Amino acid sequence: MALGTDPAAEAGSGALAEPTEPPPTRWLVSFCLATLGTFVGWYGPLQILLAKQADLLSPATKESVLAWVAGVGAAASLVANPLWGAASDRTTSRWGRRVPYVLAGGLAGAAGLVVLSRAGSVGGLIVGWCLVQVALNAPFAALCAAIPDQVPLARRGTVGGWFGVAQTVGIIAGTGLAAAGGSVTGGYAACAVFVVLAVLPFVLLRRDPVVPRSAVPSWDLGELARSFWVSPREHPDFAWAWVTRFLINLGNAIALLYLWYYLKDEVGVGDPDGAVFLLTVVYALALLSTVVVSGTWSDRVGRRRVFVVAAGVVMAVAALVLAFVPTFGGAVVAAVVLGTGFGVYTSVDFALVTQVLPAAVSRGKDLGVINIANALPQVLAPVVAAPLVAHLGGYPVLYTVSAAVGLVGAALVLRIRSVR
Repeated sequence: MALGTDPAAEAGSGALAEPTEPPPTRWLVSFCLATLGTFVGWYGPLQILLAKQADLLSPATKESVLAWVAGVGAAASLVANPLWGAASDRTTSRWGRRVPYVLAGGLAGAAGLVVLSRAGSVGGLIVGWCLVQVALNAPFAALCAAIPDQVPLARRGTVGGWFGVAQTVGIIAGTGLAAAGGSVTGGYAACAVFVVLAVLPFVLLRRDPVVPRSAVPSWDLGELARSFWVSPREHPDFAWAWVTRFLINLGNAIALLYLWYYLKDEVGVGDPDGAVFLLTVVYALALLSTVVVSGTWSDRVGRRRVFVVAAGVVMAVAALVLAFVPTFGGAVVAAVVLGTGFGVYTSVDFALVTQVLPAAVSRGKDLGVINIANALPQVLAPVVAAPLVAHLGGYPVLYTVSAAVGLVGAALVLRIRSVR
């Protein structure tokens, strides 16, 4: 150690440096399991349970009720994710920066699911879903930041692919648990138990670098608030990555919000629960066929943008199939196409984003800002989708708009200059 070097600063610098060695397989397995559990907690309600509760509470206005619940919950998520990310950046516990949020958020999310299961009014539904959203964003923010914390740049496409696998399996498992629960209450209970069990291996492994207090940002509220603004002038590639993700996710959110009602009312499926589950499985299998392969391929060729553009085009095709082929067979084809495209997008876009983060010391917060581009579309989708379905042409117009928005987002990734 050189004369005059601060040992704490040097330790902090080492903990915050770009990783050079890939984490062990046991870390990746526990990381994926925790991610899977988080998505079970989200998508059991989103795919089936919230729609069923809205139908039970207000059959005549179920679409509007679901739109309000999903929109307000997404607004809560929009705020919570970057806050949890910023908090984890500033955490110096002996468990590391990210692990405490995975544990606490998983437990609180399971409790929120139990509260949500007992909602007897639209207001109760909104409050319960907000609790779940806020709680589960803690492990999600921490897990996102764990990748650039521990995975070398040349392996992030591959690990991003496994991250996508875990999310997809979580969607399937959440949908399956919700459908197999026997009732709304049973579905929520099954999801809650799974969330808790899934986060424990990651917590117990405790492979999380400890950063000294001198190396982390201040807890000063003014400084914290100012840190959420990432100047597009100073970091233009970060800004374009945000816009790209926002538009692609907005297109998907517009398309998926009313899937249960599309199958029930437009296609005429007699068992929309079963149909949603089947389509989710088909979508997931298609995604799994491309998500790791495309991430690994992207790592090997050192290119990201072309994969995102191709994925956007493929996903737009899926939306157009739903628009102009309103049959269950058409929905199955759309699920295959969408899963194929989203598999490519999920792994490669995440790797791309980690390459445009402004600073290692604020990875959690900056990824939280990026994740606003995931949550904000959930807020805006009901605003866009409800009038399209009710007054401006119905589901064909809805899915055409979805395709157009996604295509614009994919094209804008080409404005990023620092990543090939």
